[in-house]
Amino acid sequence: MPEKKKRKSLRVLLRVVCAFLVLVLLTAAAFFIIPFTETVASAPGAEASSWMAYLDDSLRLNEIVLPGTHNSATQYCQIAFLTRCQDLGIREQLDAGYRYLDIRLGLEGERLKLMHSFTTCRVGPMPWDEPLYLEEVLAQCYAFLLSNPSETVVFNVKQEHGDETAAEFARALEAVIQKDARFWYTGNTLPTLAEARGKLVLLRRYADRSLPPRADCMGISCVWPEQDNDQESGEHLERVDFNDCELWVQDRFHYATEEKWEAFQKGLRESAVSPSALCLHFLSTAGTAKYGHPWQYAKELNQRLLELDPSELRGWIIVDFGDDSIAAHIRSANSALRESQENAANNG
Repeated sequence: MPEKKKRKSLRVLLRVVCAFLVLVLLTAAAFFIIPFTETVASAPGAEASSWMAYLDDSLRLNEIVLPGTHNSATQYCQIAFLTRCQDLGIREQLDAGYRYLDIRLGLEGERLKLMHSFTTCRVGPMPWDEPLYLEEVLAQCYAFLLSNPSETVVFNVKQEHGDETAAEFARALEAVIQKDARFWYTGNTLPTLAEARGKLVLLRRYADRSLPPRADCMGISCVWPEQDNDQESGEHLERVDFNDCELWVQDRFHYATEEKWEAFQKGLRESAVSPSALCLHFLSTAGTAKYGHPWQYAKELNQRLLELDPSELRGWIIVDFGDDSIAAHIRSANSALRESQENAANNG
């Protein structure tokens, strides 16, 4: 009898171990294998790398419809199922026509690394690959600008994770920038395209609230309240005064598909591009759960964007899983705006 109980106990233990192994395999599939299948096809033409060349030098950047990417450096990221927002690398995004990068950084020792929330972005897909540091991202940006001097790239930096103060974070960032200052526009007002060509334009999504604003602080202050609610608020745009402009942001990142699309469209309708307004329209969302799966929402929302008439687009349009077709669709809004302005002038 004891021998039978022993064999029964071993069978139960074996079932538990097998169930645990199955759970581990399913988790691995969800978090590491499935993201490898979530890809975008991108084969941009030569014009995508230099599309800003035809734009008037006198335009301020907020008057240009810019394609942008959300969480731009997450091509390879820990817990990819939950945190991966892009399939293209930084240089691939720039070559595809994107001109706004959403850069999330955390201080590791004396170096700044790319992050998404508490997870680390990496240089490759394997868990043992090295972290992606700011210097590598900048090397890709500098190489792109050297090859395409007509272009500019908005570099919006957020202090994403870490115990450092905003002042310590700013000092670390400024030290990196100063090494190649010729590639940067670090003024505190939005530049014209002539002032920005061939440069990265620094936007600061961080602030040391314990200190008064510094007149010599690098970059344009661009801080807005987190829009992480998952309930329809009716107020999709947040308005923030900054420097010589009004900042309007729609970044509801815990909306389901329908609510997000409605917020995006209302944001476009309720905002206008003008010399006194900068409008950021995020199409990215993680859904209503605490931790979402950006890919499943990006597939449908990006398709809806492609079906939207370019003449309806305003401001800077920021997407997850961007490819060259989406960037081309967004930047085509500049031609639509120019034709509309020319027609109005001729009819006036």
